[in-house]
Amino acid sequence: MTKTLRSKQAPSNKHSVPLEHEATGIHERLPVIPLKDVVIFPQCVSPLYVVRRKSVTGVEEALGSDKRVFVVAQKQPDIEAPTRDDLYSVGTIAEILQTLRLPDGSLKVLVEGQAVARILAFTQSEQISEAIVEPLEVVRESSKELEALTRLVLNQFETYVSLSDKISDELFLTIRNFDDPVQIANAIAHYANFKTPAKQDILESFTASDKLEKLSRILASENELLELEEKIMQQVKSRISRTQKEFFLNEQLKVIERELGIDQEDEFEIEELNERIEKSRMSAEAREKAQRELARMAKMASMSPEATVSRSYIEWLVDLPWGKFTKDKSDLHKAQQILDAEHYGLRKVKDRILEFLAVHQLTHNAKGPILCLVGPPGVGKTSLARSVARALGRKFVRISLGGVRDEAEIRGHRRTYVGSLPGRIIQGMKKAGSMNPVFLLDEIDKMSSDFRGDPASALLEVLDPEQNKVFSDHYLEVDFDLSHVLFLTTANTVSGIPIPLLDRMEVIRIPGYTEDEKLHIALEFLVPKQVKATGLTKRRIDFTPEAIKTIIVNYTREAGVRNLEREISAICRRVAREIVSNGGKTRRVVVTPELVREYLGPVRYRDLELEKKPEIGVATGLAWTEVGGEILPTEVIVMRGRGNLMLTGQMGEVMQESARTALSYIRSRIDQLKIPRDFYRTLDIHIHIPEGAVPKDGPSAGVTMTTSLVSALTKRPVRQDVAMTGEITLRGKVLKIGGLKEKILAAHRAHIHHVIIPQENADELEEIPEEIRKEMRFTLVETLDEVLETALVNPREKGN
Repeated sequence: MTKTLRSKQAPSNKHSVPLEHEATGIHERLPVIPLKDVVIFPQCVSPLYVVRRKSVTGVEEALGSDKRVFVVAQKQPDIEAPTRDDLYSVGTIAEILQTLRLPDGSLKVLVEGQAVARILAFTQSEQISEAIVEPLEVVRESSKELEALTRLVLNQFETYVSLSDKISDELFLTIRNFDDPVQIANAIAHYANFKTPAKQDILESFTASDKLEKLSRILASENELLELEEKIMQQVKSRISRTQKEFFLNEQLKVIERELGIDQEDEFEIEELNERIEKSRMSAEAREKAQRELARMAKMASMSPEATVSRSYIEWLVDLPWGKFTKDKSDLHKAQQILDAEHYGLRKVKDRILEFLAVHQLTHNAKGPILCLVGPPGVGKTSLARSVARALGRKFVRISLGGVRDEAEIRGHRRTYVGSLPGRIIQGMKKAGSMNPVFLLDEIDKMSSDFRGDPASALLEVLDPEQNKVFSDHYLEVDFDLSHVLFLTTANTVSGIPIPLLDRMEVIRIPGYTEDEKLHIALEFLVPKQVKATGLTKRRIDFTPEAIKTIIVNYTREAGVRNLEREISAICRRVAREIVSNGGKTRRVVVTPELVREYLGPVRYRDLELEKKPEIGVATGLAWTEVGGEILPTEVIVMRGRGNLMLTGQMGEVMQESARTALSYIRSRIDQLKIPRDFYRTLDIHIHIPEGAVPKDGPSAGVTMTTSLVSALTKRPVRQDVAMTGEITLRGKVLKIGGLKEKILAAHRAHIHHVIIPQENADELEEIPEEIRKEMRFTLVETLDEVLETALVNPREKGN
């Protein structure tokens, strides 16, 4: 229905209340008409549909008197029988201009707002709702600010009208011609499509500036929303028109291709792919999938994105090595020669590979073991996997899992994603070109997980011999047999591998090398490799065993041989430079310990034999890290104080607990150890483990900290030619520790030949190389008393 706007005029009958009536106690009783989602403002005309019985009675009563009613908005429009609490307190006194009774008994009423009023009293009967109301005055200020605010609101309303199709231009022109700011605000609020609470807020504003300020804020918000709606609509229209345009262009392109004979090339491509599918030995499921995708592709335009996706999918399926196998070498003796020629030592791993070959020959079982090679960096885990492939006569594939945190890296992306590809397992199988390669998953302990999934969980299916026969990649969506693959994985520690994944693998630990093993590796493998890499020959350069030992002892401290190879390479490069500088006339260089110091500079690691004078409060512990065994010196000093215990050197929580356990044990044995009874109240104790920038943790430093503490409190020096390791209890028991072999090798590298270890680790001594055991002395202990007796200097020895 067309809404009309009437200019301000005085009511005609004697009961009418002027718009600016002062609230000076003039009260009126009027019928109440509750409104749903409608707010009527003074000087504004609005049609109403009156349906509720009480409201119809109120209109009829008003028509019989002065034709005035009190219209007020409901707080909740879904309430059919509103009470006083369901209505706003402020409404509008309105005059009934026209009425029309409808066939169902309801009324269509045209009303005009006269004045804002508030409810003073509310009465309700079964027939009618009435209220005593008091008209309220709207204050009209006169200022430049009000004039500027009025112009701003009119400009905002003009923008609103241009963006909205619900208000006519004629209505806007009528409102703009009003002189009264209050009438302008009321008219805009009445006819604009605002929410009921916002309109009610403007109705309850009783100064012109307040009304206009609230109206300006609402218009600014509405204009912003309307502009956003317009922008979204334009984008939708643009997208639809672009889609239609692409459709017509594709149809035209098909006609052009047909005229030029290009479609014949597409037919040739379809035939070629179909032939490759038929020749492939893929499974029935994969063949059906490929044929179905090929049929879809044949119906598409060759240049369409969907055709490219289908073509890529089919090519991936046909390129996989379905049913292709390489023949395993059956000569165990030759396989062992290959392994020995490329790696020194590592007897356990080599034996396990030869056992696999022997079992495979006897049973012809295709399932291969899943081996996890665990050891510090530089011990040859990755290169060993490559040698295993050579020994078996299989293809070799390596993927690095370091830093991988997305499950799709393993299982692939679904084809719904743009640029999706199979996972790295399927990519590796395509690269291998056979169903039975040696597949190396490098750095399996360096994976992590985030919101994109857990790659370690995806590997559970890959590394489970009972499941990987039907491995399903998200991209291929068909089963692929991985049961013939020999999977090898590498890790520095098993702590970073989830337990379910670790349970599927056979762990083979590769400890660090001894000095003797490093010497053999350097002379047999590293030196020839670096001599060749730098363009030298044996006639140009030669390394003496003494020179290699000097590099090992004075220039490297590692479990593997990576840094050793780096230093050998540095010497070869220096020699190559000298040869080139002298025009190739340099005589043969024999690298001796003296030349090593000249080429590599000052000694980086001192011989610890010179530092083995007994000291108070300093004990030598042994630690096991990702890079192998390490020496862990522990220092303790005591000073006058209040019994504080200070722990520094980036100790982890477990190590800090070991320190507190050691202190509690010492306090329980004050008399036996001859320590002052009140030391824990009068002395501060500071325990420090050097290399403070390196985090440290674990319980095996318990015996070391206890020995240092007892030494500092009793002033008895600790033997510096003794290293120790072991977890402690409050009762003074020494418990079993892990990584014993790596720790013993670390002590040997540091020229410490006496080690205190827990009695429970006695059986593990067999794993120590025999040449190392002959040079070492082991003291097996069960209690801390035995540790202290061995590690501390006897007072009588000190006196002598």
